[in-house]
Amino acid sequence: MAIFEPLAAANHWQPSALAAGPFAGLQGGAVASLLTAEIEALADRRAWGTAISASAWFLRPTPMAELRSRLAIVTEGGRVSVVDNTLWAAGEDQPCATVRVTLLRERAVEIPGFTEAASATVDPTQFPLRTVKAAHGRRWFMDAMEARVGNGVAWFRLDHAIIAGGGPLSSVLGPADWTHGIARPVQNVVADPNPNLTVQLFRQPQGAWVGVEAQTRWRPSGGLGTGSGVLRDIHGEIGRVSMSVVLVPFPKAEAAKAAPMPA
Repeated sequence: MAIFEPLAAANHWQPSALAAGPFAGLQGGAVASLLTAEIEALADRRAWGTAISASAWFLRPTPMAELRSRLAIVTEGGRVSVVDNTLWAAGEDQPCATVRVTLLRERAVEIPGFTEAASATVDPTQFPLRTVKAAHGRRWFMDAMEARVGNGVAWFRLDHAIIAGGGPLSSVLGPADWTHGIARPVQNVVADPNPNLTVQLFRQPQGAWVGVEAQTRWRPSGGLGTGSGVLRDIHGEIGRVSMSVVLVPFPKAEAAKAAPMPA
């Protein structure tokens, strides 16, 4: 089962329960993954190459409802293409989110004297499982993946396709969206939504596991923070993730229900 299923109208989607966030609406990582997966699904047909980066902006909460998207080509041809994709709740005029994806036609480049660093292969299944429940108590995006933590890295394996035909970058965005929650300075006192998300890959992930080696910085006096991290597959580093964070105190009743993110 895919997390988003296509509807009869072109570029219309029905989210499943696995797209939900911890409170109301959809998880930002699920939304960014959908918009990026649509672009990746077109990449071969349009000769855009491989998706190497995505920047997402979450403009307002995306409801658990029928959704529609619209692609806009910023530039294509040559070695680099840039494509935007924007999401609305069906029947509404105000967009919920947008992404800009950069795609590249890869070429091998010989660099004298340069060798890639070797890295030992990691088996994430040796680390303990982590389960995280949403405040609403129902299924949500974390239930779409297996999570394990060990040696300073949170590992995620997405068990469901985002959409049919999605590519590697869209499968990384969901795990990457947890980055700011992995290394929270304190737990269960504030909500810390990220209004944006940027992922850049220099290598395509091999296998289903994506690891996040995260850092978080907060400035409570301004209600702001950042999350960033190194992204890995089982063979080594594949890229970087970063996002801004907005610190929002929430009622004690909600804090009691909110479980900490994997750490």
